[in-house]
Amino acid sequence: MQLCSFYLIDCARKSYGIVQEEGVVDLGLRLGDACSDLKTLLARGGISDLAAFEHLPADHAFSAIRFLPVIEQPGKVFCVGMNYADKRKEFAETLEAPTLFVRFADSLAAHEQPLLKPATTEEFDYEGELAVIIGKAASQVSASDALAYVAGYGCFMDATVRDMQFTWFTAGKNWQQTGGFGPWMTTADEIPDPQQLAIKTWLNQREVQNDTTASMVHPVAKIIEYISAFSPLSPGDVIITGSPGGVGKKRTPPLFMFPGDEIEVEIEKIGRLRHRVV
Repeated sequence: MQLCSFYLIDCARKSYGIVQEEGVVDLGLRLGDACSDLKTLLARGGISDLAAFEHLPADHAFSAIRFLPVIEQPGKVFCVGMNYADKRKEFAETLEAPTLFVRFADSLAAHEQPLLKPATTEEFDYEGELAVIIGKAASQVSASDALAYVAGYGCFMDATVRDMQFTWFTAGKNWQQTGGFGPWMTTADEIPDPQQLAIKTWLNQREVQNDTTASMVHPVAKIIEYISAFSPLSPGDVIITGSPGGVGKKRTPPLFMFPGDEIEVEIEKIGRLRHRVV
């Protein structure tokens, strides 16, 4: 099952729903104010109750909605840096512990919403990544149990202002509308092993990243174990799991994003996230 958050254009209403081939089933309309958004649904353990709606015809065509970030206001967004073998080689990374930084919710951008290149940079870089959406409270969980706390997975474009990154990644990662998140979430029951997914990035239809999540140095379960050891995770929290090699900063010549460019991330079993740079 794939779940998305959206804005209904004609009646100026936010909602969320099940993605069908021709549009979306409006769960916000059916479940009412008591469960008004996807984050609340997760907090109530509601995914298991959606089977009754899964095969209904779509209420809204895609043309009638504007996508929102999968989780519009996550409480926490943790990001893992240098987590693919090729990326570590590119940046000569040798640290064994996961490299962590944070994103803030107001830096997120929805599927087909523009990414904003800051006017002050000429080094606006792309990083296609797998997003993990937490489905239930997780504190000090073991890696062997960690995947049971995952609600689902999405695509993420972790656009980076390289000349503001320095040694503190957060400064290069939190410019407004630079964290693409979508187009939707594939529920965890459809992805029993998140380490067996193809992940690709295209810049203007040119393939610039191509790897599989099997190349992660720290797999999803170990990341959840590591983070939950010091920071309790809540339903709707998001973990961004790192980017494969091939980023623009380490190419010869460097390859960065500029206004008018189109950037896309595709992950097997999830979908294809797309943005135009402005």
